[in-house]
Formats: sequence, C-alpha cells, structure tokens
Amino acid sequence: MKYILLLVLALTLVSHAASPHVVFVFVDDFGWGDPTSYGGKIPTPNIDRLSREGMQFSQFYVASPICSASRCGVITGQFPARWRITSYLQTREGNRLCEQADFLDPKAPSLPRLFQQAGYATAHIGKWHLGGGRDVTDAPKFAAYGYDLGLGTYESPEPAAGLGLKTQPWSTELEPQQVPRHERTRWMVDETLKFLKAHSSKPCFVNLWLDDTHTPFRPVDGKDARELPEKFRDVLVETDRQIGRLLDGLEALGMAKDTLIYLAGDNGPEPSFDQARTAGLRGMKWSLYEGGIRTPLIVRWPGVVPAGVVNAETVISAVDLFPTLAHLSAIPLPEDYVSDGEDLSAAWKGEKVQRQKPLLWEYGRKPAMPGKGIRTFPYPKEPGAKSPNVAIREGEWKLLLNADGSQEELYHLSVDPNETHNLADAEPERTARLKKQVLEWRAAQP
Repeated sequence: MKYILLLVLALTLVSHAASPHVVFVFVDDFGWGDPTSYGGKIPTPNIDRLSREGMQFSQFYVASPICSASRCGVITGQFPARWRITSYLQTREGNRLCEQADFLDPKAPSLPRLFQQAGYATAHIGKWHLGGGRDVTDAPKFAAYGYDLGLGTYESPEPAAGLGLKTQPWSTELEPQQVPRHERTRWMVDETLKFLKAHSSKPCFVNLWLDDTHTPFRPVDGKDARELPEKFRDVLVETDRQIGRLLDGLEALGMAKDTLIYLAGDNGPEPSFDQARTAGLRGMKWSLYEGGIRTPLIVRWPGVVPAGVVNAETVISAVDLFPTLAHLSAIPLPEDYVSDGEDLSAAWKGEKVQRQKPLLWEYGRKPAMPGKGIRTFPYPKEPGAKSPNVAIREGEWKLLLNADGSQEELYHLSVDPNETHNLADAEPERTARLKKQVLEWRAAQP
C-alpha cells in the first residue's frame, strides 16, 4: 500500500508539472528600460523579484510597435499582417484607410483556445484591443477565441462593468460602477486571483493585460497637476505594487510553484523621456528601431525555469510564445498549424539557444488624415525615432528600409544595439540579400 500511495503521488506530481497554470502579464507601452532589472531608475522591486526568482531575456521582440498588431502576434503565433492587422484597431473608417480588418478573425489560431481544448480554464482580464469599441459593434465575443471569461476594457467586445462599459480609459468621467483609473490595475489583479481561486481544481490560463502605463498617466487622485515624468513614476510604482500583490496572491493560494508566469511589454514606450525608458535603445512606440519593438520578458516557473538567470544571447519573439508555451505545457499543436515563430522552450529551461527563423516587421503605410481626427498610423515625434516601415532581423544583423526600397539601414546589433552606425554601404551583399527577403515577404502579405 505504501508503494501504491507513493506511485500515485509521483504520477500526480508529474501530471501537474506538465500542466502548469499560465499567467501572462502584458504591460501596455512598457519600455525595455522601465524595470530596474533592465536598467530603469524608478524602483520596481516586485518586477525585480520576478526576475530574481525566474529568468529575464535581453533580446525579446514583439510582433509590432503598436498594440493591436502586437497582441495579434501573441494570440496567433503569426506575424499580424497575415490577419490584416497592421495598426491599432479603431473606427471602421480608420481601419479601412489602414487597409486592415475591423477585428481579429476568430478562425485565426488562438493560444487560449489551444489551452481551453486541452482542459484549461481560460480568462482574459484587461486590455484587449483586437476588435470592438467605437463603431465596431459586431466584433466576436471572447468565447470565440477560447475564453471562458472575458473582462475587457473599452476597446473590446465585452467591456467589464468595473472598467467602464462605454467610457474610454483616458476619459476623466466615471460611470457609477466604474473604478477610478488609478485603481484599474488593482481591480484586474483582484479579478485574476478570484478566477484562479475559483478554478484551482484544474489548470488555468489567464491573460492579465494591464493598461495603466499607457498615456494619459493618471496616478492617485490629486496628483494630476504633476509633471509628466512624475505622473509616469507614480503609475509605474503602482503597477509594480500590484504585480507584487499578484505574486503574493499566488503564494497565498498555494499555486506559485505550479504557475508559469511571464511578463512582457506589448511595444515600446511613449514618451521615451529622452530614451531613458528604452535604456538608450533608439526609437519608441510606433518605431521599428529597437526601442519600439524590444521589450522586457521575464519568465518564472519554479523548478523548471532557472532562477536568477539573464539570457542575453537568445533572440526570442512574441510569435514564439505559442509553440513554446504549448511545448512547456505538454499540449500538442494542431496538425494544420503554421507558426511564424519557433519552439524556444529549451531557452526557458536554461539553454542558450540560437533561433533559426528570421524576424520580420512592417509598420506604417499612410500618414494621418488631417481634419478627420484619424491617425491611421501614428508616428513618433521624438527626434530620430521614426524608422523606415519594413525590417528584418537575421542573426546579429537587422535591416530597415521602406517598402519602396528606399532608406536602407543595416545595423550589427551585437556591437551596435543603439543603431547608430548604418553599415548598408559597407555591407552591400548582405544588404541586398536581406532586402530581397523582407520585401518579398512584405509583398506576400494580404
């Protein structure tokens, strides 16, 4: 009987280890240099704790320098242009002018659906911005993408009452049941912990997608008269505090050791405060320079992800998350699934892995529409931050250029991560090869 009990216990542990709870903290407009562990000057002790107890990646890239397209890359594991999402989703007229869809096609691959079909309880809590809001009233509900629970913000098909049913997040007006903006992150963390507690008998997959670090910064009541950097400081400090509450809440529920938690930014910061928020990287939100597409990535899973490790070698992308998380959770990928990323789970377990696939981006096709109030493709106003609109990274090299072939910029990122020395003329063969590759890719997109 003793050996039978030990065998049952061992099988239970193996089974649970293969099916971790998964919590994805996606922070809006979160700069590569915002956390202290990445060189930031504003104390972020709880995010730093996550780094100490897990692993941080120095070369993580999002799929786009703008929110909707970036989130599409995360959900599908594919470059967002495949699904005709190339800017932020807005009004129907604005989307048409961007030559993009009004919402993410529910037929697209979906990471939460994959986990739901594997027996997970699934939830989305926070910013969505993949369809719904403004005059787009026919966007699919959260269930169409595989969520059991959907608590969205204004830009979603199902806004949560506490976050405002009709009120824009940047508005100073509040509905009677709506929490103040400076309490939104607290509300989202509370709902996340509530969901995990209610479904603790089975593995859970939760998106906790925070939006307080998106402008306008609205810290605690009475502080709106402060200067912009001070407002951001207060907002980041509060966001970090709530991430600490999430970590403590997982401990209190007894779920911390069985939870794979990962935190990333959805794109670069705006404003960059003279590149302080990018730790010197060139560019910002809306830019294909490093500051617009390289963001923090911190991963913690006790006993699987080595603690206190900084992986500065592996180049990892948001489109890699789909196959990587599936592998780590022992969930087979659909036979017909085509990923633009690759399984880099070995890197999450401590190996120094070299990616095999190049990374490709497109952002920006048209200027804003003066007089219409439509910013089809917003562009940085900070000096030197506006980039060409197509880019490719292969190995240590990155080429940027416009879709018409102009403005070639080639950078050797291992020696020049701040993209200050254009080597296009000095490396004509490499430039020509990468140019052909990225422009053929761009031309093949819908």
